[in-house]
Amino acid sequence: MARFGKWEVMETIMGTGFIPVFYHPRILTAEKALNACYKAGVRLFEFTNRGDFAHDVFASLEKFAAEKCPGLILGAGTISDPATAALFIQMGANFIVGPNFNPAVAALCNRRLVPYIPGCATVTEAGNAQEAGCDICKLFPADQLGGPSFVKA
Repeated sequence: MARFGKWEVMETIMGTGFIPVFYHPRILTAEKALNACYKAGVRLFEFTNRGDFAHDVFASLEKFAAEKCPGLILGAGTISDPATAALFIQMGANFIVGPNFNPAVAALCNRRLVPYIPGCATVTEAGNAQEAGCDICKLFPADQLGGPSFVKA
């Protein structure tokens, strides 16, 4: 269960403007990275689902954050399907980030009041994500799409 409410997460994202993204298979290494970011003032952190047993590392990291990093909002990234989103939400993810837009993940996150930030490569994808209740979309893959000039256009 998420420690932070949806709107608290959204306000923090909007006020911060960036979310560090990190993955490591070792819990101790992940804790050290999270703690270093926290000491530097970071209050949002995305742990990515990129390796075997990433969900176990995430669960330990969420417990560590709750105890040692008060106010730090931990989310899960590289989430592409609703089953994986449900698993990470059950382990305490306060937001979900995907490399693509999946309407089923949007529906799950909306039901659980957990922000979902999908990766979108076209205006149509972004529009579909917003229609499905996503308040924020990430331009992905940004470099290949033109980065800031794509958004400006």
